[in-house]
Amino acid sequence: MSARPALICGVVLGALAWSADLAVPTARAQPTHEIPAFEVDVAWPKPLPNNWAIGPVSGIATDAKDHIWLIHRGEAVAQAGRVPAPPVLEFDAAGNVVQSWGGPGNGYEWPEQVHGITVDAKDRVWISGNGEKDSHILAFTRTGKFLRQIGQPGKSGDSNDTANVARATQMRVDLGRNELFVSDGEMNQHHRVIVFDSETGAYKRHWGAYGEKPDDAAAAKAAVTAGGPPARQFGTAVHCLRIDRDGLVYVCDRSNNRVQIFRKDGSFQKEFFVARESKAAGTVYDLDFSPDQKFIYVADGGNQKVWILLRNQLRIVGSFGERGAGAGQFATSLHDLTVDSKGNVYTGEAASGGRVQKFAPKQARKP
Repeated sequence: MSARPALICGVVLGALAWSADLAVPTARAQPTHEIPAFEVDVAWPKPLPNNWAIGPVSGIATDAKDHIWLIHRGEAVAQAGRVPAPPVLEFDAAGNVVQSWGGPGNGYEWPEQVHGITVDAKDRVWISGNGEKDSHILAFTRTGKFLRQIGQPGKSGDSNDTANVARATQMRVDLGRNELFVSDGEMNQHHRVIVFDSETGAYKRHWGAYGEKPDDAAAAKAAVTAGGPPARQFGTAVHCLRIDRDGLVYVCDRSNNRVQIFRKDGSFQKEFFVARESKAAGTVYDLDFSPDQKFIYVADGGNQKVWILLRNQLRIVGSFGERGAGAGQFATSLHDLTVDSKGNVYTGEAASGGRVQKFAPKQARKP
């Protein structure tokens, strides 16, 4: 394959009816923004050492060095007769593998099936799992030394269990408050956000959709119809969580095609929908912000594209990517994304032949 980047253009969609249920003021002109556009870097990452192969990529993260971390499921690779890379891989900006580690060890229970990864400002690496018995979270140093486990495998209760998670998806750390925010969880287990002390693992608080107490029985019975009222409970996959520079917590309610926004105390602020009328099995898999936080990038694993939204208006203004196996396309499961300080967008696919791609900014254009 040629190392020449393939061009990915942003598509201007305007204020689509499906993009948000939030009213956008029309009495005065809206400011003009240049819409980001990207080109895929087919030379990133470099070939893996030791003839390794990557399985389904379930989590991806950026650290303070602009190194990219991913966690993947190597079991599928081994079953195909190939050599799986270790579960955790760290890449430098050039796409070289810097280090790798992960798997069972002394003092902790490795997840049955890995899911999320994040690297906090103290260089701690947090890992979650979404296997049947994965009701815990692990913390390691960046070199893989075990630090802490929150919860016990196979011990999860309902969505008001304060000791364990249930197939948690992502974690974010607020060092100013020593708080670990967790989106919990997947496969119709828990339907909430839960917060722990990041230094001790002690429970602090939790909340469900609209900041209310989660109700698993109500969530199981909820049936959302097209054009009907939004669900009062989170759906079958509370799939991502991000905190913006204003301290607002964005929570991906994947199966309900929406993002709900809260203050850190759980107070509900607003929600917006992405491709709400889509027939895909959920659209909001992951999200991250541009470095200046003018834009939100949403990974839509149902329609295999990344949506671009204006953060201050929660309005879709473009997209990139499409269904396919080629460079710049997404095969069957665009699952996660992260953005570095230079505005590069990195995506992970959770299909059986896992793949990570880098999309570099090109000259932005006006709508």
